[in-house]
Amino acid sequence: MAGIKNISRRGFIKNIGLASGGFILATSLSSFTKFAEVVTEVKSFNPNLFIQLNPDGSLILVASRSEMGQGIRTALTSVIADEMEADWNRVSVKQATGNAIYGNQNTDGSRSVRTLYQTMRVMGATAKAMLITAAAKTWQVPESECVAENHFITHTSGKKLGYGELAPLASTIDTPEHVTLKSPKDFKFIGKQLPSIDVHDFVNGSAIYGLDKRLPNLKFAAVKRCPVTFGTVKTFDKTEALKIKGVLEVVEIPWVKRAYGALGGVAVIATNTWAAFKGRDALKVTWDYGENKDYNTELFINQLEETVHKKGRVDKSIGNTETAFSTASNIVEHTYKLPHLAHTPMEVPNAIAWVQGDTCEVWAPVQAPQSARKEVANFLNIDEEKVTINVQLLGGGFGRKAKPDYVVEATALSKAINAPVQVVWSREDDIKNAYYHTISSQYLKASLDKNGQVTGWLHRLALPTIKSTFQHGANTPQAGELDSAVNVPYNIPNIQIESGTSNAHLRIGWLRSVINIPNAFCINVFADELAAETGKDPLEFRLNLIGPDRLEDTKNEYKYDTAKLKHVLKTAAKNIGYGKPLPKGHGIGLAVHYSFFSHVATAIEVSVIDNKLKVHNVSIVIDCGTAINKNSVVAQMEGATVFGLSLAMYGKISTKNGVVEQSNFNDYQILRMVDTPKTQVEIIENNAKPTGVGEPGVPVIAPALVNAIFNATGKRYRSLPLSEHGLV
Repeated sequence: MAGIKNISRRGFIKNIGLASGGFILATSLSSFTKFAEVVTEVKSFNPNLFIQLNPDGSLILVASRSEMGQGIRTALTSVIADEMEADWNRVSVKQATGNAIYGNQNTDGSRSVRTLYQTMRVMGATAKAMLITAAAKTWQVPESECVAENHFITHTSGKKLGYGELAPLASTIDTPEHVTLKSPKDFKFIGKQLPSIDVHDFVNGSAIYGLDKRLPNLKFAAVKRCPVTFGTVKTFDKTEALKIKGVLEVVEIPWVKRAYGALGGVAVIATNTWAAFKGRDALKVTWDYGENKDYNTELFINQLEETVHKKGRVDKSIGNTETAFSTASNIVEHTYKLPHLAHTPMEVPNAIAWVQGDTCEVWAPVQAPQSARKEVANFLNIDEEKVTINVQLLGGGFGRKAKPDYVVEATALSKAINAPVQVVWSREDDIKNAYYHTISSQYLKASLDKNGQVTGWLHRLALPTIKSTFQHGANTPQAGELDSAVNVPYNIPNIQIESGTSNAHLRIGWLRSVINIPNAFCINVFADELAAETGKDPLEFRLNLIGPDRLEDTKNEYKYDTAKLKHVLKTAAKNIGYGKPLPKGHGIGLAVHYSFFSHVATAIEVSVIDNKLKVHNVSIVIDCGTAINKNSVVAQMEGATVFGLSLAMYGKISTKNGVVEQSNFNDYQILRMVDTPKTQVEIIENNAKPTGVGEPGVPVIAPALVNAIFNATGKRYRSLPLSEHGLV
């Protein structure tokens, strides 16, 4: 038999034919106040800067949010470059280290562009103003006679100077207190289709992800963790593990009882990952399974269902639902159930840590580098200033890599053996020891009058809360988990939202779109059920249910606009050809939802032939205010479609006796390319403030899919995934 040939990921990509004395500016804006102080002290040199213009004209812009494929490095820096009138071909991007001087770097919640857009614009405009001042001084002319364009300052006489030539003088000029921002009609990059600044590295295999990082004398580690969450090590025998070639040491990691602390376990440290995994397989460990050893999801979901059939805590009440129900011509009520979910980013969790004395340097794909810094400092009992987090490219995140427990593991091992250590999770580790999206049951009840109008709405939900990860014993949903239920998009006079109690038995964490996934599913499917009950067209029924144009009170600067909600819904329906004649067994379903301050609707066409589901077409429409980079927005909607279909069709994490039953993509499947539908994306054009893009596309997928199946077959599915119903 021929020997095993090691083909690297990069080699594979190439083999299949794809190879084919500067001006430094900081900001004094409020979110970067501390940063400005640092620059003042060390203005001549500071690596932690947002804008660096070199005398050769090269422009280095710093991205302070993590890149996990969503295009944030391009989006944020293109906003600076646009206001600065820079030549995009002369821009390179530097990734910020995890440091408070950059402000909040937590890359989640679909908020990076939303929260930094204005700041980045001001930074770019400020740099441009200083370059104009430098040119005017050079020529001894009024600044009003100078304009900036494509990396040059030009005088009305025709004279021009390049940005690089002006860099030394510009660095001596005081930062202006006020600058004028460009009119949106003059944008060159914002709102356009700008290719990712990293796309070349992505496709030719030269991009360095966390797993790719190497250091001299680097050791590799695999950790054996208790199969039951929060179980602990009783005893272990390392004899057989140490016999594996390449295995160096076996080290126990303590359970760090913090939200992002290490779960604990026994680590095998080796000269390569293969030996580390083989050594881990040879370990013999006995466990104390702890208080979660009896957790069975099949029983637990039934308990949740019982909970939502009882009166719960009232979280919102308008009018009088009891009166509405008692006087109704018809009552409709249904219960929905959704399972735990896992993130499963293509790149598994991994981290390198190197503890040297009372300092630690980390190289890791993390969404929240400052959280990682805090956890490392806490573990080592050192000041955060002594921890450096080098943020690597992320091969996907979906919220998993905002929780740096794997960084703490690497830190513990580096400290134990006094060498740099890379911890690598296997796919099985990732699925069996994750932070999981919550399991839930939801009960909805509506009253209808004799005309089929909805007069009362009761929504009662029960789920293990994310708060339990931060506060042991927390058993009621926090406000953020209720928002998308409380913000009922419908014009109904009597509304009541209630929640029940539920304990958590796994680590509950946010997953792309978070609680909007179950809430949007139930609300949209129930609306479809009401339409069916009244015999009305689902689109017309839902538009009527949303009611008059109005701005709902969201208690922030972003408004829940029912006119936008109806517009994206009607547009999605139009784009897919809603109402067109369909072949037998075909159906179209609709869903619309407001989340992360964006309005999104989806229309999905399916067929169900011989009880087998095929998704043919997806039309998705988003109103996200100003779309900074349309390429990224379209990609996010396409990705959300695949993500949402994967969860709806296959996504289920179950436990038996406390142990997660799934292990890899064979039993926690994601959508295959052959099953991926044609997806059309439309972005509603406007100049409003940017809103979320990364997550809002997901919640509308599952309900539109289930509604389409009902339209095709007349069968209603009230629990997910659909694989449990034999459809896929």
